[in-house]
Order: sequence, then C-alpha cells, then structure tokens
Amino acid sequence: MELIQRTPQLSAYLGADDVVDHEHPLARETAARLAAATTGAYAYAEAAYSFVRDEIAHSQDSGDLKVTWRASDVLAWRTGICCAKAHALAALLRAGGIPAALCYQRLADDDGSNPFVHGLVALRLPGTGTWARVDARGNKPGVHAQFSLDEERLAWKVRPEFGAVDYPVLYDVPHPAVMDALKAAPDRPSLWPIYPTEL
Repeated sequence: MELIQRTPQLSAYLGADDVVDHEHPLARETAARLAAATTGAYAYAEAAYSFVRDEIAHSQDSGDLKVTWRASDVLAWRTGICCAKAHALAALLRAGGIPAALCYQRLADDDGSNPFVHGLVALRLPGTGTWARVDARGNKPGVHAQFSLDEERLAWKVRPEFGAVDYPVLYDVPHPAVMDALKAAPDRPSLWPIYPTEL
C-alpha cells in the first residue's frame, strides 16, 4: 500500500498542537530521558515506541475508565486507547526530531461485526524517503506488534473480507471524527457508542 501524506510539507509532521503537544514539559522530559539512553534516530524511535507500547496501558485491556486524548495526559496518566497512545508516540517522535504521522485502520471482529477505527503512527527517519507504520497499541495474548521499519508488524492484519480497511492517508493532526468522540466521552463506556466505525 502506498502511504499518502495529507500535507505535502514534511515539516507539518513535526508540529505541535493541543493534541500532539510535544512542547509540554512532560513530553520533553520523557523524550530527553529516552534520548539519553539511546544513540541515533533509529534507536530513539524504537525506544519511544517500546515505551508507549509497554509502559502505557491500553485502557480497554487494563479496565481503566479514563478517556485520554492529549499526548501529555496519556504520558501523565499512563493510559489510553489506541488512538490516544498514537498521539503520545507521535509527540515523543516529534520531540526527537522524527517526523510522525497519525494513520488509521478499520478493523472488525472475525464475523465482520463491531467495526472500529484503530490508530497507528507512521514515522520517517531522517535521511530516508519512506514512511513506516508502527502500532503501539500494546501487546496481549494474540497481539504481538513489534517495532519494524522493513516489514510491518502491526497488532492486526487487515482482512478486507470482513470489511476491514487500511487507510493510506498520513495525517499531520488527528482525524476529526476520532477527536470528536474522544473529547465528548466522559469515560470509556461512554466512548464506544460514539466512537467512529469508519473514516
């Protein structure tokens, strides 16, 4: 699949806003700590990925009822759904000078029921001309996502026969349909009925 930048300027994928708020002190502190323990952009990107995947719980897996969406809140509370965790990873990558995009899949259960939008991050290491998608959702039995820039090792494979879709667009800011739901939900049980099933 060919990934498509929604915004042509690569600098847009280094920007900060109220969601991917990598200028927040906690994001900067976390990025500095990861950078101090690594050498080079690849090692930093892998460390940031592993931190978000392993140290920030997926709220559905852990049972946490909080809904987070701002990257600094995800880092502070150490919880979030896939899209919130993607915001945190994008913030850490951008804080390290690595362009990071938000991208999405439409997934569903084995029979095609319960479709939902799943959030990923695409990154582009300095000096390369290609984007690579990674999935920091968090592993669990049956889910074994890994950091890989050569071959995608995401949480789930898209199965078109069940209505699943790989969306090719790389967003410099989160998709508004996702953000509308995250901002409107007071808790996670309130989130799922309004969460987008497609983009």
